[in-house]
Amino acid sequence: MNAFVIRTATTADAPFLQDMLVAAANTPSRPGWSRADTLAAPENARYVSGWPRGTDLGVVAAEADGRAVGAAWLRFFTEAEPAYGFVRADIPEVTIGVAADRRGRGVGRALLRALANTARQHGLDYLSLSVERTNPAAALYRVEGYQVVESHDQADTMLLDLRQDRHG
Repeated sequence: MNAFVIRTATTADAPFLQDMLVAAANTPSRPGWSRADTLAAPENARYVSGWPRGTDLGVVAAEADGRAVGAAWLRFFTEAEPAYGFVRADIPEVTIGVAADRRGRGVGRALLRALANTARQHGLDYLSLSVERTNPAAALYRVEGYQVVESHDQADTMLLDLRQDRHG
């Protein structure tokens, strides 16, 4: 039984999404990023700057007491200003972060599924993301249906086809 609920991310969640971006930015090859360093780097800040923009969608996992423990959100980028997992301008990129003390307990999987369902409800056909191959979350993404569409030095860009409902 999960001791958390999934809810829609709101404007008030912007600071928490920043926290989860810090969690996501601290990858196996780049550990130790502080909040200040993460948000000062334009290539990272673009994922949360101005949250929420008109096309942004997100979900938050919260415990019964309301404590947020994870978030997943999507944002569209352009070919002129692509992000790490950019595929095309009509395919939004997913960012996900889970509090360190809640990892490995189903929070990330629940967030990915809830975000995919939300994206489907908004008429989206695909989601993309970027993940380092050494990141344990890469295995979760594969199990959830994401497929590698491009490989870089240490990371893969993965794509989820939302037209195939894998989890009802």
